[in-house]
Amino acid sequence: MSSDAPRWDPPRGNDRNAPAPAAARPSSSSPSSPPRALAHPLPAGMRDLLPAEARRRRALAKRVLDHFVLYGYEPVTLPAFEFAEVLERGLGTLDAADVLRFIEPESGEVAALRPDMTPQIARLVATRLADAPRPIRLCYEGTVLRRRQGRARRHRQIPQAGVELYGIGTLGGDLEILRLAASSVREAGLDRFVVDLGHAMIARALLDAVPKGLAPELSEVLEQKDTSRLAAVLASPRATDVAPRIAAAIAALPDLAGGGAADPDGALVFDRAAQLLSGTPAEAPLAELRALWDAARAGPELGPALRVDLGELRGLEYYTGAIFHVLADGPGEPIAAGGRYDDLLSRFGLPIPAVGFALSLDALAWARDAAGAADDPAPRVLLAVAPERAEPLAAALRRRGVPVVAHPLDQDPEGYAASWRFSHLVRERDGALVVEAAPGGDAARAGGAGAALPGLDDEAAAQAIALKTGAGRPGDK
Repeated sequence: MSSDAPRWDPPRGNDRNAPAPAAARPSSSSPSSPPRALAHPLPAGMRDLLPAEARRRRALAKRVLDHFVLYGYEPVTLPAFEFAEVLERGLGTLDAADVLRFIEPESGEVAALRPDMTPQIARLVATRLADAPRPIRLCYEGTVLRRRQGRARRHRQIPQAGVELYGIGTLGGDLEILRLAASSVREAGLDRFVVDLGHAMIARALLDAVPKGLAPELSEVLEQKDTSRLAAVLASPRATDVAPRIAAAIAALPDLAGGGAADPDGALVFDRAAQLLSGTPAEAPLAELRALWDAARAGPELGPALRVDLGELRGLEYYTGAIFHVLADGPGEPIAAGGRYDDLLSRFGLPIPAVGFALSLDALAWARDAAGAADDPAPRVLLAVAPERAEPLAAALRRRGVPVVAHPLDQDPEGYAASWRFSHLVRERDGALVVEAAPGGDAARAGGAGAALPGLDDEAAAQAIALKTGAGRPGDK
């Protein structure tokens, strides 16, 4: 390829918001249209990740998973599908309509693509780890798949990484998980975020005290935080049997939120809530949440980020204690969510306490972009040297953990390096190896200058290149 040939730029992956280009949507009536497979349409909600984005995703997933391991959480790998009856037993906050089902050919049983990993891990613990010493700390990373409901959910393949903690009740376990969620978000490169903390049993205890026919409507209105409609429902004839203290507490729930700079110790919310909920079934869960709030604020990991929302109804029928989600600028959805679900393992025959959270890797990456978080450098070296030296030098570099490709000298190494976003280009000049920042790469944007390595054998040259590019494994020689 000549040096003046047009450069090909590989696309960076499916853009979150851009529609498919017209060329990818050929008219079926046109005899010159490319075959359907070449036009590459994907099922709604599915997407590809091309090299640059795939590298970023892989690096982000590894970063948070390694962080979980530092805290004693052991990784597990789970199957992409299981029998539907097993998965649906622990669906939790998901609607059964979210599950993609099919008939498993060998057994004839209905199977389902996993919509959530928590029930899979619950099944694993209840069967394979039932006799393991407790507490049990497990972590995971993978993709869940859900049926696309409406226009709000663009993607139905959702990459996650998360943890599950079994065998530690309320305060101790909740605090460990909250701190780990906050430190994981920071490890991923975000310093500004909010942890919204609530308790599932506060709203549930109050709704359990109203007539059964009224509870579903009140739950829907509370979830929407529609205070006008809430007041209308509580004032309607259908609510005449609701005790005045219960009605007053339910009416106040949407406003029982705060924390942050305006109320750093949460006193404004908790003191008012204590008056409203005194003598109601929600008094005990409020005291439990206050104890967790006070313990979380006492440490540096969570204090400034904490907010409280007593009207949070997410997962009302699933969670049994503290619930939280982590918010940051950018994605418009939580980057992490979790809570306590002590009833989950009972559905699999092993009643033990359970708490955990999951990070949405897509939302986390989006928040990192919005915050201008820098990616870890990803050095990749293109060798453009004489053939007799290329392979021995490439082998020496790979032994040091340096990603490297040998490229023919006469096939425009600069253009190739720029197109495939290599960080460095190594070639020979006047008998010496020269390490240069590849055109368009991160090293070039940072102003990396070339460095000559005269008179070195392959092993010494590889060590010098590893040091110059920052690509080598620590301690390699």
